[in-house]
Amino acid sequence: MDSQHDPEVPLRPLTGFQQGMIALASVAMGAGMTINFVVVAPLARQAGLTPIQVAGILTLSTTIYALMIPAWGRLANRFGRKRVMVFSLFAMGLTNMAFLFALSAALAGAIAGMTMFFTLVFVRIWFGLLSPGLQPASMAAMTDATTAKTRAGGLGMLGAGMSIGSIIGPAGAAVLAPFGALAPLWGSIVFCWVCGTLIGLTLPERRDTLRTSKRPSPLAVRDPRVFPHLLFLFTYFVAVGMIQQTLGWFIEDRYKDTLNLTPEAVVLYTGISFACLAVMMVVIQFGYIVPRKPDPRKMLPVGLALVSVGYIAANLVHPFWGMCVAFLVIGCGAALTVPAANALGSLSVSRHEQASAAALLAAAPPSGFIFGPLIGASLYSLATPLPFYVAATVMAVLAIYAFTVTSRREIGSG
Repeated sequence: MDSQHDPEVPLRPLTGFQQGMIALASVAMGAGMTINFVVVAPLARQAGLTPIQVAGILTLSTTIYALMIPAWGRLANRFGRKRVMVFSLFAMGLTNMAFLFALSAALAGAIAGMTMFFTLVFVRIWFGLLSPGLQPASMAAMTDATTAKTRAGGLGMLGAGMSIGSIIGPAGAAVLAPFGALAPLWGSIVFCWVCGTLIGLTLPERRDTLRTSKRPSPLAVRDPRVFPHLLFLFTYFVAVGMIQQTLGWFIEDRYKDTLNLTPEAVVLYTGISFACLAVMMVVIQFGYIVPRKPDPRKMLPVGLALVSVGYIAANLVHPFWGMCVAFLVIGCGAALTVPAANALGSLSVSRHEQASAAALLAAAPPSGFIFGPLIGASLYSLATPLPFYVAATVMAVLAIYAFTVTSRREIGSG
């Protein structure tokens, strides 16, 4: 009973190994998503879809995914984090396999035209409906397994897992591609199922440990305690999405003459830039945040300032090594920003509601990526550097807010 009220004791403790298994599931999710960007988009075009149709399929899926996250967070509260994580990992594998079969049929000419388009749309809708549970359930489980002092490190571990996955995804695609264009997708499917099995075997079978007390009402998206943090993270990921969408174009246009870039080289150089970001996120997470457990209120403005400086530097420093250094700085800032913002959002409510808040905050990244790429593409069509400067301005404004408002708030266990 004391552990339910003592802010220094987790509500539902997990061992370091069990927390690592949850982080591994985030690796699988990150790898699966990046493989989709590397493999699905070009193959869908090869099958005869226009770029707008390909973007429409992926955007529709992302939109449904984002809208379903709060509902899956409530299901995780009702049926248990473990059950939802296992279900979502297997559902992710099954829906990706269905999409793979549909794409194979399209490449073979068995389906074509609008029949092909609507078949791919239908299959991808099920991905958006059934697979979003992993993110809110894992964040809720990690929130329950940490205290106010260790929250940023625990949630940051999930972000680091996604970053590792974003490296493994393109690397795995390169390794498996010689076995067939669709082999990387099969690899991501198997990875999801292996992680689902490991989660099922290693995590405790636990539902609501507070069953004797009145179940708290689910948090609404517009809950005044959480909504400012949700809006903050949404704005952050809109800005990030601007860069994710336009970086490849930026590199191609900047270096096509000086480096004589082929299309394959553009993919390589873009991947190197993102790899710099992801590697630095992992280094900062496990080299600084986990051992030092810094105050998230101090981490947040510093991280945002670093991301803003990195975006500006990417524009101003012309050599490609300068781009790599800029993305190392961005990765350092992102490693501080995302876990700090998530930790502060979960700590804004009473203790028995913190897991629900964390699950709700999980909707911010996919929601931001609905709008960020579209805004970034529009800005890029006006001027090549514009997405970087607009994103840097957004980060600077958020940094000022974090320094003047967020950093002065008291935090606690609710």
